[in-house]
Amino acid sequence: MDVDPKWGPREEIWMHHPSQRWFSLLRPLAVLCMVFLGSACQERGEVVHIFAASSLTEAFTELEQAFEAAHPDTDVRLQFAGSQILRLQIEQGADAHVFASANRDHMQILVASGHVVEMQPLAGNELVVIVPRSNPSQIQRFADLPRARRLVIGNRNVPVGEYALKMLERTTSLGAEFDTQVLSRVVSEENNVRLVRAKVELGEADAAIVYRSDAVASERVKMVSIPAPINVRADYTMGRVGGSQGRADVDRWFAFVASPEGQAILSRNGFEVNP
Repeated sequence: MDVDPKWGPREEIWMHHPSQRWFSLLRPLAVLCMVFLGSACQERGEVVHIFAASSLTEAFTELEQAFEAAHPDTDVRLQFAGSQILRLQIEQGADAHVFASANRDHMQILVASGHVVEMQPLAGNELVVIVPRSNPSQIQRFADLPRARRLVIGNRNVPVGEYALKMLERTTSLGAEFDTQVLSRVVSEENNVRLVRAKVELGEADAAIVYRSDAVASERVKMVSIPAPINVRADYTMGRVGGSQGRADVDRWFAFVASPEGQAILSRNGFEVNP
């Protein structure tokens, strides 16, 4: 038998070498960790993937936390983007169970194509103007909007941009050239409402047109209301994506959002409930 001068018989070296002894001790611990983590994952239950418009970020994050507290066996995973981006992702086969859109048209396109099998009203929203806390252009009311030197809106393919253009078409009572004057101040058109708001928060714009919920969610901006006869209502809808039929966890999510607690969360975040 070969004998190592330091460790003894070679076939017994593994029993005496320090690294091997540590491995022998740690291996049972590793197995226990794997068993524990596996049990934890099994206890967590099903995962519900929810695609939601950017303007729903705060509201749906709060809904997620409250829902998971009431249903600890369900893991809700949220993905936020512009409604048009989310619609395209769902059309291309993204793993989604629920779609919440800031624009009814995007939802109806998915219903028509069979990607969404069921939809229902979610909430309402409206447009407002936001300005920095310092309000450098001194915009005190909506009629002052042409004073802005740098105005930011959403692009016309984004719900908040589409709504802004429709709203400006209604401003003839403020002068025949009011909409032209306002649009001449636009320095940027963004792909979602959070990017629009960020321009004002960062001091890169004097004003922006966003949803009321986005203004409520930020302490870094001031809100200027838009007169009701001019304003445009945004109707949010929520739909069940094809393939999620019959899932009890998805049913519970819809029921929770419609419950008094869910409606209170939406209202607290600046949305109109029971539209």
